[in-house]
Amino acid sequence: MNILHIDSGIFVEQSVSRKLSRDVVAHLTRNADAQVTHRDLVVNPVPHLDAETLLAEQNELSEELLAELQAADILVIGAPMYNFTIPTQLKAWLDRVLKAGVTFKYTEQGPQGLLQGKTAYIASGRGGVYSQGEAAALDHQESYLRNVLAFIGITDVHVVRAEGVNLGDEPRQQALTAAEEAIAAL
Repeated sequence: MNILHIDSGIFVEQSVSRKLSRDVVAHLTRNADAQVTHRDLVVNPVPHLDAETLLAEQNELSEELLAELQAADILVIGAPMYNFTIPTQLKAWLDRVLKAGVTFKYTEQGPQGLLQGKTAYIASGRGGVYSQGEAAALDHQESYLRNVLAFIGITDVHVVRAEGVNLGDEPRQQALTAAEEAIAAL
């Protein structure tokens, strides 16, 4: 089993999404022989895509990122919500791995993902509560990740969420406990 572990929380030591993604990887590998590739998009950022990079026939970094994703059976993404969406560091990685003819293709029936058969786990950290109520309309984090993963063929997606972590000590602890229980149930 090959696991690609992506982290994008900018608060390296205090990040809830990093803790959750580490816990997901630990849970998945506890009884399995697994190769884990860890890509920290904050410690080793991926430059944002520009026209020159996009139009280049070959780009060493893009090829490396694509090879890691293609080799993975399981993708674990540590994704905090910043300003209702994903961190810019994670967007830069996605811009490199969503590549026509490699991870998806256009057909007469529309786009087709080329990475079927993979499983993804999104370790989602949120300061507020966006899974329900009026604020749910502001969720452009988990919904975006689900859609972009489906676009490249990854439809087996599981979300482990800790939300409300900035609403006080008690809500934070409740959110972390619920996330730990969700990880244990994977």
